[in-house]
Order: sequence, then structure tokens, then C-alpha cells
Amino acid sequence: MSKIETRLAELGVTLPDAPAPAANYVPWVISGKQVFISGQISQNAGGMIKGKLGADLSVEQGAEAAKACAISLLAQLKAATDGDIDRVVRLVKLVGFVNSGPDFVDQPKVINGASDFMVAVLGDAGRHARSAVSAASLPFGVAVEIEAVFEIA
Repeated sequence: MSKIETRLAELGVTLPDAPAPAANYVPWVISGKQVFISGQISQNAGGMIKGKLGADLSVEQGAEAAKACAISLLAQLKAATDGDIDRVVRLVKLVGFVNSGPDFVDQPKVINGASDFMVAVLGDAGRHARSAVSAASLPFGVAVEIEAVFEIA
């Protein structure tokens, strides 16, 4: 088992299979030493995590949805590295979209669910640049979507 998967196991997380794309795009692209991972929607073994922050879901529920996106991002990274997820050098950037109403202003607190998880898993290599923005709607009505850029060896 890889160092990263060992750390995930310590956190009680097992990576699922990488989710298949929902439309005409690829789940990831490698360019040089960077892996660009397409937006991963909030879903877990129970299905899609849906709702609008500030109306249907609390900040805490949104942070859990963002963590679910982070788990899918790592699953995609594992697929992109032919199963050798320990090739990751660092997480470069996360871009998080939060399905939220016009008066909701805690998008950064929601995306912290992903950011904190990445640091817990990757240590200092998980510290990253980030954007956290509101979206009036997201695909399938999900609560959160996050894309990422990783550097690999």
C-alpha cells in the first residue's frame, strides 16, 4: 500500500474507483509534470450530495460535500498516475464552486472541507493556492464541485 493510501486508511478513507466523466470531456490531462483534474462533484457511496448552501445545507454539510470532492480528486490522481499516487509532489491549486444563494457568503468555509482534508492527507505538499466561488447552480443540483492541479514526479 502506498504512503498516501496508508495515510488515508489512518483517516478512515478508502479511495473509490475514479468516477467516469458525465459528458464529453476527459477526467484528467497530464501536461509536463502537472495533472489537471476535471471538476469532481460532491458524491459518495450514498450518491450525489445535493442542495444549496444557505438554504438546504449548513456550512458543515457543505464542508463534508467538499471533502467528498477531494476524495474523488485523489481517486482521479491515482488513475492518472497508473495507481502510483505517491508520485504526487504537491497539490498546486484547487478551484471550488459552491451551489449557494445570493446571501450566502461562506464559500471559503465550505471549500475548507477539501483544503483541510488535502493537508491532512498530503502534509505540507497539500498546501495549495485556491479559489472558492459561488455558483447559482451546479450540475445535477450538487452542493459542491472542485477541480485541481497537482504536480507529479
